[in-house]
Amino acid sequence: MDTLVLGGGCFWCTEAVFARVNGVKSVLPGYAGGHAIHPTYETVCSGETGHAEVVQLEFDSSTVSLEQLLTIFFSVHDPTTLNRQGNDVGTQYRSIILCTSDAQMDRVQFFVRKKAVEHAHAVVTEIRRLDRFYPAEQKHERYYDRNPDAPYCRLVIAPKLEKLDRKFSK
Repeated sequence: MDTLVLGGGCFWCTEAVFARVNGVKSVLPGYAGGHAIHPTYETVCSGETGHAEVVQLEFDSSTVSLEQLLTIFFSVHDPTTLNRQGNDVGTQYRSIILCTSDAQMDRVQFFVRKKAVEHAHAVVTEIRRLDRFYPAEQKHERYYDRNPDAPYCRLVIAPKLEKLDRKFSK
């Protein structure tokens, strides 16, 4: 199994998307990329911890490649807006990729450079080595699956899942 940590706005959205990708064995929402020890949802939402809402993916690279995961990631969030995804605003919603090895970092940087050429605007996705991942509180796990009728789920997450199905159903 390989591990990758991604932040593309609200972790409820990112988790719901990657939980549906063949080859992804587990998706765990959490916090990373900041300075606070043992962050909580409330402290991360304050914007003062430096952490982003992220998901930790464990995936079978013989089934789904790192590049395929990154292609999905760049399709379901906007990598050109700084500290914002839709109405979610703040550093905790930044676009970030946290790599678990130097080899992974090289592949991610190469991929993002290629993506930057494709976009009319600069790609602001932060790329760095994972220092520490803090799992989110259990109430955030499988949030969409447990709350599909919640307004946020219907208005924000469901369209991302529809996009995933349209573009990547194979």
